[in-house]
Amino acid sequence: MLDDGGLRGSFLVRDLRSGEEIGIEPDLEFPIASLVKVPLAIATLERIRRGELDGSERILVQPGRITTPGPTGLSRFRHPARIAVEDLLYLSTAVSDDTAADALFALTPPAEVAAELHRLGIRGITVRHTIRALNETPAERLDPTEAHLAHLLAIEAATAGRGHPIPQLDVTRANSGSARAFTDLLRALWTPSPLDPGTAGRVRALMGDNVIRHRLAPDFGSDAARWSSKTGTLLNLRHEAGVVEHADGQVFAVAVLTESRVPAIVQPGAEALMAQVARALRDRLRHG
Repeated sequence: MLDDGGLRGSFLVRDLRSGEEIGIEPDLEFPIASLVKVPLAIATLERIRRGELDGSERILVQPGRITTPGPTGLSRFRHPARIAVEDLLYLSTAVSDDTAADALFALTPPAEVAAELHRLGIRGITVRHTIRALNETPAERLDPTEAHLAHLLAIEAATAGRGHPIPQLDVTRANSGSARAFTDLLRALWTPSPLDPGTAGRVRALMGDNVIRHRLAPDFGSDAARWSSKTGTLLNLRHEAGVVEHADGQVFAVAVLTESRVPAIVQPGAEALMAQVARALRDRLRHG
């Protein structure tokens, strides 16, 4: 199904009660785009907890002034704004605001975020650069009517070893991870772990407030199930990692990282296929 739809992906679904899991290439590494905002939130909240940052401190944030489709929040502001650190966390995680995320990275640089993950025993996620780097791809240099050419380059220039001339798509230079790594991160957030319970609870709440709900949410959220997640998108990459909590007590972590072979910006079919495959894997675990 994935091949027919022009997708390759790293999928993993894990029952957080039993530990049973099922996946498709779960250890395949991808550039993670905005999924990095979850480790950023964890590191920021841990620093607030330790008294290294003041969550109520208001930070002067310069406007993104971005007019191209996609970016949200402060990234589209036209004037400077003063915003508290904890409110920047909401914008970065729940609204996926790149400018808010970079304001947080200015307080806790990528190397410190990576060190925080290591301290907490969370492996397999590499944090190398800020979000600003994601807005410096060929897509931003081309006229909007030629954006498909950037996607064509993203698709055709990749190497078999996951390298790429576009740095943000090269797993040796980009922020990177796999479905297994993000499933482990979700387990640390939803089950007892070295992560502080207060920090974990706040990140869960931020992911529960995620406003981007067109990808996996239609297949996992319902009146009888709560879906909490974070998405990531960059050129031909479409990702989402989250947890579905069923009213009957079952809890599943779901991590999906994909790349498309179709040079198009808008691909609702790819979004639907990601969710269909992820749900099929969840159903296999849930119903046996």
